[in-house]
Amino acid sequence: MKFQHLRRAAVVTAGVLTAAALAGCGGGGTTAASGGKTVVGVDYPRSDTDFWNAYIKYVPQFAGQFGLDLKTTNSQNDVANLTANVQTMISQGVKGVVMAPQDTAAIIPTLQQLASKKIPVVSVDTRPDQGNVYMVVRADNRAYGEKACQFLGAKLGGQGKVVMLQGDLASINGRDRTEAFNDCMKKDFPGITVFGEATNWDANTAAQKLQTRLTANPDIKGVYMQSSFALSGTLQLLKQRGLAVPASDPKHVFIVSNDGIPEELAKIRAGEMDATVSQPADLFAKYALQYVKDAIAGKTPAAGKTDHDSTIIQVRDGLMEDQLAAPLVTADGAKFGPVSSVKVDDPSLWGNSKS
Repeated sequence: MKFQHLRRAAVVTAGVLTAAALAGCGGGGTTAASGGKTVVGVDYPRSDTDFWNAYIKYVPQFAGQFGLDLKTTNSQNDVANLTANVQTMISQGVKGVVMAPQDTAAIIPTLQQLASKKIPVVSVDTRPDQGNVYMVVRADNRAYGEKACQFLGAKLGGQGKVVMLQGDLASINGRDRTEAFNDCMKKDFPGITVFGEATNWDANTAAQKLQTRLTANPDIKGVYMQSSFALSGTLQLLKQRGLAVPASDPKHVFIVSNDGIPEELAKIRAGEMDATVSQPADLFAKYALQYVKDAIAGKTPAAGKTDHDSTIIQVRDGLMEDQLAAPLVTADGAKFGPVSSVKVDDPSLWGNSKS
């Protein structure tokens, strides 16, 4: 990672916390109660998906490596819960906060409050629509949509119908994946019709909307799930309709997802789904905690290549984003248009980890 030390005379500007500001809230970030460890608050966004449960597993592992004392909460996909959780963290004397707000507009007042109290924030997986945090740790979500588009476009030969099970369009992730998928289809595969279905990251909603689309359009040949939340319902529905057949069968419906959880990798090996984009749940945890520790220490990030195969970009004035690698995963590691994929058994994939 490329970092520069801030001068001690620096001040707080545009909600970005500097070393002098951090010194006002303890600087070193330790408390007697934590036995000399830096106390950091981590809010888990939800615990109803395999991806976020994997992230929850990795956080304490990396906290131990970094010598951090954690105060954790779970907002369960509710920004009101997240706001209340942050108040609890403040009362517990945290020196920094890691969060993954699912509503990237409604979180802005909470970020402003934390900035006013000189508590730095690292946002995981999502980027606030306005305002600043110390660092955003996520992957390029537009690339998720583009990779799914190129995969389905190649498999369908540029013709046919696909359903996109969107996440929550109140989330920057849902918007990025949706816009990129649509833009790619219009540009590279104009012969493919896309049915976009907003689901609010809800599995039951996704299943109901997919069923409705399949009833009206039984010739649908592809499904893009913007997260593995829709995996079980999608596979069950295709099985009920006699469409859960090998890829060599003309009735096969090609499925691409986003997450890279172990279950998705197992389904790809079994031929029950076709591809996924592996979001790095382990690296989300690792670098979120690294950056919050750096913020408390008074460092500032610089745009450019990192030492962990990613790129830090400046999203807007005062806001940096570390875009971690997120590869397309397929059974054979083939290339689809400009997009390369990795084989499902690649040991570098966190979904193949035994830990």
